[in-house]
Amino acid sequence: MNRLRLTAVALLAFAGAAAAAYSQAAPAAKTKLAYPAAHRDATVDTYFGTKVPAPYQWMENLGSPALQRWIEGENALASSYLERIPVRDWIRQRLTQVWNYAKETTPEQVAGGRIFFSRNSGLQNQSVVYVADSATAAPRELLDPNALSPDGSIALLDYEASPRGAFLAYELSQGGSDWVTIHVRDVATGKDLPDTIRWVKFSRASWTEDGKGFFYSRYPQAPAGRAISQRVVDQRLYYHRLGTDQSADAVIYARPDLPEWVIDGSVSQDGRYLFVYLRNGTASQNELFYVDLGNPQEPAVAGKVTPLFTKNDAAYAAVGHEGTTLFIRTTLGAPKGRIVAAAFGDPDPAHWRVVVPEGEGVIRGAAMAGGKILVNLQVAATSRLALYSTAGKPEGEVALPALGSVAGLSARNDSNTVYYGFTSFLIPASVYTYDVASGKTGTFFKPDVAFDASPYEEKQVFYPSKDGTQIPMFIVAKKGVTLDGNNPTLLYAYGGFDITITPAFSPWLPAWLELGGVYAVANLRGGGEFGEAWHQAGMLGNKQNVFDDFAFGAKYLIAAKYTSSKRLGIMGYSNGGLLVGASITQNPALFGAAYAGAGVMDMLRYQKFSGGALWAPEYGASSDEKAFRWLRAYSPLANVQQGTCYPPTIITTADHDDRVVPSHSYQFAAALQHAQGCASPVLIRVETKTSHGYMPTDKRIAQTADIDAFMAYNLGVVAPPAAAEKAQAPR
Repeated sequence: MNRLRLTAVALLAFAGAAAAAYSQAAPAAKTKLAYPAAHRDATVDTYFGTKVPAPYQWMENLGSPALQRWIEGENALASSYLERIPVRDWIRQRLTQVWNYAKETTPEQVAGGRIFFSRNSGLQNQSVVYVADSATAAPRELLDPNALSPDGSIALLDYEASPRGAFLAYELSQGGSDWVTIHVRDVATGKDLPDTIRWVKFSRASWTEDGKGFFYSRYPQAPAGRAISQRVVDQRLYYHRLGTDQSADAVIYARPDLPEWVIDGSVSQDGRYLFVYLRNGTASQNELFYVDLGNPQEPAVAGKVTPLFTKNDAAYAAVGHEGTTLFIRTTLGAPKGRIVAAAFGDPDPAHWRVVVPEGEGVIRGAAMAGGKILVNLQVAATSRLALYSTAGKPEGEVALPALGSVAGLSARNDSNTVYYGFTSFLIPASVYTYDVASGKTGTFFKPDVAFDASPYEEKQVFYPSKDGTQIPMFIVAKKGVTLDGNNPTLLYAYGGFDITITPAFSPWLPAWLELGGVYAVANLRGGGEFGEAWHQAGMLGNKQNVFDDFAFGAKYLIAAKYTSSKRLGIMGYSNGGLLVGASITQNPALFGAAYAGAGVMDMLRYQKFSGGALWAPEYGASSDEKAFRWLRAYSPLANVQQGTCYPPTIITTADHDDRVVPSHSYQFAAALQHAQGCASPVLIRVETKTSHGYMPTDKRIAQTADIDAFMAYNLGVVAPPAAAEKAQAPR
């Protein structure tokens, strides 16, 4: 691969909420909502002698007519509540205005100079794929997914060009589900070939150099009607030759002895080697094998799978090679990562040559570029790009525009041109070029956004957690913001899966900042901010550290007078949704409002559905007695207490979410509504024909506006900035 990206196996991390102007008075007194009836039965699960009531477990049957009626009732209630919020229309209008700017992805390069990239003119539901014969040639439209479904229900999730760009393998999904079907388009004619590859998940096409086929991984076909919730096992690596039926695809590698492990194949840029990765779900460690394909123009795709590293004791990733010397990015003996050189015939770590030693920054990615090694480093959750010779000589850094994030890196060893994306909280994603030979940087694409960032600033602070560990946190606000405890503030975090939350622009943020809001992002343990040791300090039996880090981030913002509990809203998505669920069940009085998106709320049964079992290396599983004890202690669903006053909470999920199945959110919402001991609202909003990581633009704007309006109102916001009048509270 020449684009560096995170695997889709992990839970997604992103934020999606905002707020508006606020009043000095708290919201008007609320009347407790009348929630749709959700049947509670007598189901009780027993774990190692401990009985755990599960009265809403019937909601795991996603096809239940009773469940569908409940969802319809909940959506109607949420709509009725949200449409009465006075500032909602203003938020949606401002979101639409800011969202409407052209966006481009970092180009994918192929041999010969042809590039592929996606572009969205502003409000298109999905981005359109373009191809250009060179960086200076006029691009032409190659694939418009908006023509496939006007409502965006057929999602284009990924694509991979063949060597020299003759073909494009692209992945389509119904509603953005992780299940994808691979199609192949002829780049010259713009027409599709008959090739259709189904039941692919957590994989992408990796072409052989001859352009006649590609490697991919797939699972067995799911039973009819159970594709969303069906537990996935027995992934295998295949090779598909163009012009043949999928049934003829050859199995390249399989591990029936490890049914829940993930297998991935990636061809080196020169086409000589296939690298095979074997990973226990979302674990940071992996095993690495290779196949010598021989002549790249006549690849031996069925060649011997030779082991390189099979102890599953660290992360191993092939960066590239020079002849028989392989460059590997690894955490073996280096929790923050290092790059070493090894011989294909002698990969013993005792014989490695260190090329890039472990240093202050965490090595998050690397690529060969113009005969050099370009390293993507993160120092305290901000990016650096450093260049090294293959002999290990440091050759300087690429000058970045500001403190922020490298969001996409595209490089080839046979080209001096590097493309990289860059963004920060106040800088929309732009694409730059870097010439390895001259050291010169240029601008490939820069967006024009209806937002003046000059009155605002972002800074990074460190605060002590419960055990004294210093936790970094970004704070974005107006310059000279008054620290009187009255600012409506949104705190976002993730804290898991070795994922680092770095500064990034989002279209909702301008409205929040323009109206005096404060936005904070805490870099909790469990992420990858300081390497594998930081990750391990927030996983398995250490997961409570994540929730403590978040709570103490909230306490820091309150103590520093940015805000107060009643003005502080918390947000999280996916694993971050779990964070929000655990936070409001552990510290319900600490927060003024909460947004939990697609959260993993049932930690005792998550492994039974879809790809949930792949997360067991991160969380542990309730089938293990030791793990059960810590999971039971923080699982949001298992810790809802009757009569507790929970903060105003809005929950979102999607009907096609087959990563975190929607039953997590359904059960948690029903439990909170039943237990709520005060009039603070608990809403759930269920979107259709969307999934965990995909939503067409129109639905994204509508959902974001609803979340923003809910959070804003319940943090004391009652009017847009120009309006003086106040409105009646929703009921």
